[in-house]
Amino acid sequence: MIVGTWNLENLYRPGGAFGPKDKAAYEAKLGSLAATVTALRPSVLAVQEVGDPAALTDLAGMLEGTWHVTLSEHADDRGIRVGFLTSLPVFVQADEAAFPEELRPVQADDAGRTTGRAGRGILAVTVTTRAFFFDAAVCHLKSKLLTYPGGRFQPHDEGERARAGAYALYRRTAEATVVRAVADRLLKGDGREHHVAVLGDLNDEVGAATTQILLGPPGSEIGTPGFDRPDKGDAARLWNVAPLIPPEQRFSRIHAGRRELIDHVLVSRGLMDQVRGAGTGAPGTSTAALPSVADGDPAARRDAAGSDHAPVWMRIQP
Repeated sequence: MIVGTWNLENLYRPGGAFGPKDKAAYEAKLGSLAATVTALRPSVLAVQEVGDPAALTDLAGMLEGTWHVTLSEHADDRGIRVGFLTSLPVFVQADEAAFPEELRPVQADDAGRTTGRAGRGILAVTVTTRAFFFDAAVCHLKSKLLTYPGGRFQPHDEGERARAGAYALYRRTAEATVVRAVADRLLKGDGREHHVAVLGDLNDEVGAATTQILLGPPGSEIGTPGFDRPDKGDAARLWNVAPLIPPEQRFSRIHAGRRELIDHVLVSRGLMDQVRGAGTGAPGTSTAALPSVADGDPAARRDAAGSDHAPVWMRIQP
């Protein structure tokens, strides 16, 4: 069984402010996305940047077999949200955006406005199979792309750039605590028994502080001496499967020519024992064809086919 995550990049029907300008560009995008999903053959695919729910339904309609679309009700200012595209039945466990009660709102801009909610919802579902079931949560944390008052993508000076970077980091950090809170509830006190996966675009790499927040107690990452030494922390931990991805594939986006792994698959101890491999792109294909993207208006790629991210996936065998 393949379980993965993929940022579909501005999935809108044509004609709006962010989607393809015409039907031909839209059909080219859907065709490219559908070809990748068909090659990947996931049972569960967590998706991000669904701008138009109907567009994900259109994509599902291009795939062979029966597919289920499940979407968060919490979208950002551009209407993008997270969801699941699955060939297995699921039911919703949670769809949340509010920060944990103990966490105060964080500053969002120079005007002093604050926010106490994630920009996009964290959606959790239970996936059922004939052999077993597991819980999966999908998220899309605040981007490192910086924006400025008036819709600008360039700062007036380096002080403004630094402040905007801080506001984005505040938000991404707070959003990570929301995801971790959802994961804690799914773990139900013991991830050795409860099978949980957290999937999504974390907008930062494996070693980033925001990514590390999601893992729980440190010390047992894959490849470290503690991995094969069970301890009481295993009940609360999540493991990032990134070290299982072949080194030459260990990226999901190319930013300004630099390869980054910013999309992640995290699993509880019980599910980790069933992981048989991980990768990016479709199995047997290369992610080298990904475009190199730069900071700027995300609408600039509105007519691009496919996505600027590669899927990240794991193979599990109960």
